[in-house]
Amino acid sequence: MASLKEIKSRISSIRNTQKITSAMRMVSSAKLHHVQGMTEAFLRYKDELEKIVDSLQLTVDSSIRQEDQDDESQRSTFNAQLSTLLIPISSNSGLCGAFNSNMAKATSQRIKEWESQGVKVQVLPIGKKIAHALKKAGISFNEDFINLLETVERSNTFANVSTLVEKAVDLYQNKEIDSVEFIYHHFKSMGTQIIQVDSLQLTVDNSMRQEKSKHATFLTEPSPEELLASLFPRLQNAQVYSILLDSLTSEHAARMLAMQTADDNANDLLKELTLLYNKTRQQAITNELIDIMGGKVVEHS
Repeated sequence: MASLKEIKSRISSIRNTQKITSAMRMVSSAKLHHVQGMTEAFLRYKDELEKIVDSLQLTVDSSIRQEDQDDESQRSTFNAQLSTLLIPISSNSGLCGAFNSNMAKATSQRIKEWESQGVKVQVLPIGKKIAHALKKAGISFNEDFINLLETVERSNTFANVSTLVEKAVDLYQNKEIDSVEFIYHHFKSMGTQIIQVDSLQLTVDNSMRQEKSKHATFLTEPSPEELLASLFPRLQNAQVYSILLDSLTSEHAARMLAMQTADDNANDLLKELTLLYNKTRQQAITNELIDIMGGKVVEHS
């Protein structure tokens, strides 16, 4: 049985650790509310932008749609070896449960799925944890945007996101890739974050969301074509920015839940150790009383 000193030392250690987990839980809670506020404000902008772009997509000349289809046909003929840009998103730090390990597994599985279909995969990770996992697995990747999440959360704008979108679009226009795919955690609730896969829209698709936009009409100046060319990149930026905010929300929720679980476990462990300490202390007192009552004499040499 452990001595009273050992038990007391362990109780003190757990209490000190509990102070850390409690502080981290409060920090994660504050960050979560901050990001949720950012997300709610931004989604209103994104929804209105989608409505405008959808309406413009429906009003542009049909000849433009035909040109886009011809371009896609030429691309398919030119690029016999399909390629995709895979962008997994993780956190920059740990202590958020299975958040990062699940992302690493999902990324590895997605790469295998693409390669089994004969598709070449380029990987561009966002987040230090997924970059470390890819390096450990021996998968080569682009390191340019690993710290993008930190920049987005600190700046509260999606100006830095445009650099990522421009790079993806350049790769597509140079026929180096055929698609862009994001893997990230979608915030469903405080206790549930699910891994989701979304594709980035790289070209204007006039057939998308027609039912949603068929009643939306706008008088435009200049022409719908010019406005669409100007607004479509903004919609791409908005799509990527909303994905990053969703991942950030999920990360803070996962860390908050992990710290709450650690805090609860610490309380349970403290109760057990306190009970053990009291039992051990009582047993020591009882033994001393028995020795005294029995008249036991300790001889000193």
